[in-house]
Amino acid sequence: MSEHFIKEIEIKNYKCFTDFKAQGFARVNLIGGKNNVGKTAFMEACYISVQEKYFALNDIVTTRYFLDIFDDLRDEVGSRYIANFIQEKINDIGSVEIQSNQNQVKENIRFISTYKTENKLFNQWYGAIVENSLEDLFDEYISLFDSEFDRFRMINAQPKLRVKSEQKFYNINELGDGFSKYISYVAMILVHRDGTIFIDEIENGIHYTKLDDMWRVILKLSRENSVQIFATTHSKECIESYARVAKELQEEEIAFVSLYKERDTQIKSVVFDYDAIQTRLELDLDNR
Repeated sequence: MSEHFIKEIEIKNYKCFTDFKAQGFARVNLIGGKNNVGKTAFMEACYISVQEKYFALNDIVTTRYFLDIFDDLRDEVGSRYIANFIQEKINDIGSVEIQSNQNQVKENIRFISTYKTENKLFNQWYGAIVENSLEDLFDEYISLFDSEFDRFRMINAQPKLRVKSEQKFYNINELGDGFSKYISYVAMILVHRDGTIFIDEIENGIHYTKLDDMWRVILKLSRENSVQIFATTHSKECIESYARVAKELQEEEIAFVSLYKERDTQIKSVVFDYDAIQTRLELDLDNR
C-alpha cells in the first residue's frame, strides 16, 4: 500500500467524536453505520488529517482561519455548507486533535459532497483532463458505465455527453443525477494521482443496477492512479456490490468501516478487511 495513504487515525473532540481511534484502512474504504452515527463527520476528520497533521480550534479562532483550513470544502461542498458548519460548531468545539501517519499534498485532496456538482467544477476538472491528454481514457470509462454514451465534452461551458447512436450531445443535467455523480468520481480520480478523495453518500443518484459498473471503474482507477478513497453509504445494495465486484476483480486492497455507538454514546468502529467482508457477504450478514 502506498506510503501516502492513511492507515490509522485518532480523533479527539471533533463534532460527535470525543476519543476515537481506528486503524486498518486500505486503498478503498467504504464507511457504513446507522443514520446520524457520524459517517460524514468521520470523513471530514480524515480530510482534515491529510490537510494538517495537527488542527485546533478554540474560542479565539477567526472565521478566516477556519475557512482557509477548509479551502477545498468551500470550493466543492459550497459556501452554504461552510457557513452552516461555522454557525453551528464554531462556538461549541473545544479542540480538535487528529493524527495520521502520513503527509499529503494539498492539491491532491478532494471532497465530493452530496450537493449537485456545479458546471464550473466540471470545467475545471475537464481542463485538467485535457492538459494531461486523458480525454480518450475518460471517454472509455464513460462507455464502461453506460455504452449508450461515448464522449464527454464541455460545450459553451456546459458539461455534455454524446449519445452514440444519435451522434448528438445532451447536457448531463438532463440525464439525471447519477451520471453527474459518476462523471465527477472518474474525473477526480484521473486528475488527482497519488491523492486522496472523499465521497459522501457514493450511491446517491446511482441506480442500483449500475452499482457494479461504478465499483468496477472506481476500484480499477484507484489502483492505476494510486488514489486512496473514503466513501460513505447507507445502502445495503451498495455494500454488497462493493464486496461482489472486489471479489470479481480479485481486488483485496479494500476495507469496510462500520461505525456504531456504545451504551455510553461513544462512537466506535470495526474495520473489516477483504476476507472479513467476503465472509460476512457469504453468511448473508447485514454489513450496515
